[in-house]
Amino acid sequence: MPSRVFFGPAAGGEVCRFCYPVWVHPLFRLGPAVLLSLCALSCAPSAPPRWAEGGAQLLVQPAHWERPDDDAIDIKANGQVLEGGHLRFVIDRVGRVTDDDYEPFALLAPDGHLMGTDDRVLGYVGLSNASPPFAEQAWLSLQPDGRVLFFEPNGDRSERGKWTGCDGPGRRACTLVTQIFAVKNYRVGPSSGVTLGVGVGVGVGF
Repeated sequence: MPSRVFFGPAAGGEVCRFCYPVWVHPLFRLGPAVLLSLCALSCAPSAPPRWAEGGAQLLVQPAHWERPDDDAIDIKANGQVLEGGHLRFVIDRVGRVTDDDYEPFALLAPDGHLMGTDDRVLGYVGLSNASPPFAEQAWLSLQPDGRVLFFEPNGDRSERGKWTGCDGPGRRACTLVTQIFAVKNYRVGPSSGVTLGVGVGVGVGF
């Protein structure tokens, strides 16, 4: 009997559950490249719940977040979110967030819960504040004048720049964008638990 040979890991480093031994797969005649593509597609991350129908209603309007130690963030009228002029993700009027390849990334539910692909919980987003995936208490807040406050684990508060263009109904879209960057950049500190940084995030990538 021929030995079983499985095609390699699918996208994201996970072993594809739908790959078959090459000696029994009827599509083997198509060649390894085609089969690898099929394997990757079958193991792609699942879209957030309720993706097709959408979630929370958002007013997407131009806004600018000036950050003192980082590149500025801009929300365009078409929902594109730019960091230093580079596309990072896109938001729409029904709470959907796609990555820079326009693939599903997260959905803001009507009740404020932010859900990612594969049922990952990415926190809670209100009108002017948001909480992290690992706690119910708010870790960031947009002040009436647009200032962004982060609440550190030790109780301190720190300012992380200022939004303009987030007045009125458009404020929640700014809060959502702030939350996504916060989740992207949080990391575990050696003594004080979770801290917010500007490096590579531990659970989200763009």
